[in-house]
Amino acid sequence: MKPVITIEYCPKCGWLLRAAYMAQEILTTFADDVKSVSLQPAEVSGSYVIYCNDEKIFDRKEQGRFPDIKELKQMIRDKVAPEKSLGHSDKK
Repeated sequence: MKPVITIEYCPKCGWLLRAAYMAQEILTTFADDVKSVSLQPAEVSGSYVIYCNDEKIFDRKEQGRFPDIKELKQMIRDKVAPEKSLGHSDKK
């Protein structure tokens, strides 16, 4: 079964557009590899957490920053399609 990516974002912080942009990039890159990307408003202020199925793969509070899109694509690729080439976004 294809994995579900969930982006939990803080609506009070105004991070919906960032989450939507990341969802668009994930769906464009992994159209054949993921079932869906869902955007979920967080109940905890300042939260921005990305899950693959129910496994946390990135937490803004733990990392002290947001992921850049290249890094996020690499993390998702490593979970859902390790053999997939990301072209210019691949690790050097």
